[in-house]
Amino acid sequence: MPPPSPLLDIENLSTSFDTDEGTVLAVRGVDLQVARGETLALVGESGCGKSVTALSTLRLLPMPPGRFDSGRIRFNSNDLMSLPEEAMEGIRGNDISMIFQEPMTSLNPIFTVGDQIAEAIILHQDKTLEEARRVTLELLRKVAIPSPEQRIDQYPHELSGGMKQRVMIAMAIACRPALLIADEPTTALDVTIEAQILELLGSLRKEIGMAILLITHNLAIVAQFADRVSVMYSGKMVEEAPVEILFDSPMHPYTRGLLNSLPSEDRERKLESIPGAVPHPAHLPRGCAFHPRCGDVMPCCREQDPPKFDISGSARHRTACWLYDNSAMENS
Repeated sequence: MPPPSPLLDIENLSTSFDTDEGTVLAVRGVDLQVARGETLALVGESGCGKSVTALSTLRLLPMPPGRFDSGRIRFNSNDLMSLPEEAMEGIRGNDISMIFQEPMTSLNPIFTVGDQIAEAIILHQDKTLEEARRVTLELLRKVAIPSPEQRIDQYPHELSGGMKQRVMIAMAIACRPALLIADEPTTALDVTIEAQILELLGSLRKEIGMAILLITHNLAIVAQFADRVSVMYSGKMVEEAPVEILFDSPMHPYTRGLLNSLPSEDRERKLESIPGAVPHPAHLPRGCAFHPRCGDVMPCCREQDPPKFDISGSARHRTACWLYDNSAMENS
């Protein structure tokens, strides 16, 4: 039997912005699939296009200055790019939810946290105010907010950072979404609260059966939490693999650089750094965007952007690097 279709299928997505410095190529030909019930981690440095990919999926980017240059986004076999805005409003917060990067600024300061959670419940589930409040209390208990009967009527400034993040999670899971996009869900939290948030997301994933697109630059979280990993650099996917394979056998020079920069149990091993700097997205170099920083650069890398190559003939592990094209190696 053919494999089931992915829950989210992004194909050749390119998103750009018109700025005073020129056209910024924020996302370049991204292919991404998330299966039902799995966790896919999207990793890379700040500014590499992770959040823009997520916001493009939900069609939340301001247009202009943003625009879709190419691509297709399918969710549950529906083409999100062609849906009218009214239909997208029915999907956002219901079938696809998002935990935004900064809970401190994502919550509305003039409404209680209970009202903000109940809003999605009333909108998407046709509940009365009384029913929505009851469901909201259940959600606050589910995300382990202490004294939920008290917290439901408090404002965001009355909560700690960890509690605000739990409120954001409660809002995101209020309608039991099929897909949760978590954009840096543990940013600015201490390690104890970070562990609690990740444990909570993992238990909710099992209970609800939702898929998670986890956006992060923290590779330790990826190793602990994800099933598969997609690595982005300068708006492009450069490597994708199951998490165990990627950590054991990274193929792209950028992925190897990221992993070599992590602390190790071997105290004698020095931390490595990737030389140079990320290019400005409005002034990308010709060819592979990583080639000015790459120790394995070949002449073809300076001339042409590489496609994705299957490693060992397996579509489970792919990388966009000329090192894995035999003809390029022979001509270099």
